Amino acid sequence: MPLPKSRVTCRKSNILKPKDCCAPVVSALDQHLTIPIQGKLTQTDLISSLVGMAVMNQSVHSITHILDRVPCETSVRYHLKKLDMADLEQNNTSILTTHMHHVLKPGYAYQFAIDFTNDPYYGSTDEENEAYIVRSKRKKSTNEFYSYITLYVTTRNRQMTLAVFPVRRDTSKVGYIAQCLDRITELGLRIEVLCLDREFYTRKVLGFLMDVQVPFIVPVRKHGKRMKQVLQGTHSRYAEYRMHGKPVLVLKIAIAVKYAKGKRGKRGVENLGYVVGNLRWNPHRVHQTYRSRFSIESSYRMRNQVKPRTSTKNPVIRYLYAIISFLLKNIWIDLLWKHFSPVKQGPQTIEVRGFRFSSFMCIIWEAIRTSMRGARAIPVLRNPV
Repeated sequence: MPLPKSRVTCRKSNILKPKDCCAPVVSALDQHLTIPIQGKLTQTDLISSLVGMAVMNQSVHSITHILDRVPCETSVRYHLKKLDMADLEQNNTSILTTHMHHVLKPGYAYQFAIDFTNDPYYGSTDEENEAYIVRSKRKKSTNEFYSYITLYVTTRNRQMTLAVFPVRRDTSKVGYIAQCLDRITELGLRIEVLCLDREFYTRKVLGFLMDVQVPFIVPVRKHGKRMKQVLQGTHSRYAEYRMHGKPVLVLKIAIAVKYAKGKRGKRGVENLGYVVGNLRWNPHRVHQTYRSRFSIESSYRMRNQVKPRTSTKNPVIRYLYAIISFLLKNIWIDLLWKHFSPVKQGPQTIEVRGFRFSSFMCIIWEAIRTSMRGARAIPVLRNPV
């Protein structure tokens, strides 16, 4: 794929080949997974099939009707059952950050977000998956979900998922946050600020973040007479709020005042409150920084486009599919920095319009289709970004 002249850089070749898109994805998985296989089938072939399934949003069953020379459905299911949950949890960050060095530099500080994402589940529950099924607000005709907690970089143009963990009923939010902070430390990155959504507004989480002295932002819950009084005013400010309990938590609240101007059906002054720790920013900067956290929602939408379809109740296989879907987004960002980053004065930037995620998906599919000769057709991609 020749690059437009206006976007050619001297950092890499101006030709982007199918293997340049597909090989990093396959190699990242191949390096950090161990699936014992005997016979003609290799682990690389199996992983290539899974990547093809992901970019086409297909299942193990349907991909065999699209490509001739792929492992049979029975073989794929048999070998995937050999995967171990503990190994995937240990190696997921290594897989996701295999090609991180072009985008994120050790020793530099970045903005991070931790969030939950839910995959709807419509099957039965038994001893195999009971610990991984969470029940939540009804969505897509179900109340049951496989849930994952993700660690995500929200710094502009560097949005990458660094870790994904399956949510278990017996693990607390504090436990997951501690795991994510450990992964940031292992990667040698520093935290400019950690943004958490309102779901993390609890005594245990806020107390933990204050104890470890991590710079953080968490929006307040507007309930109770005292909190409503704190959130009344006409100018941006800081306020103090005491969260009762043992011990009492003294929270520092940054309040950014905005005029609704008819948005969301509201008018007049809005007081937007955030619990902050280890930050000396003015309230408007706190508000604007927290807004960048919503880039994680875009990441989820893109991830859903490259998530293999499955109805299995096996939590390990579902977790692997989740890792693959987040990995594809990461590799796309890495390629943008390699091939679509103009050489110019000032901060390094990328040209997203020069290489859309939908184009990335098409190129990977072409590489998979070409490598597995005998392919029947190229299905049309849906919902391009």
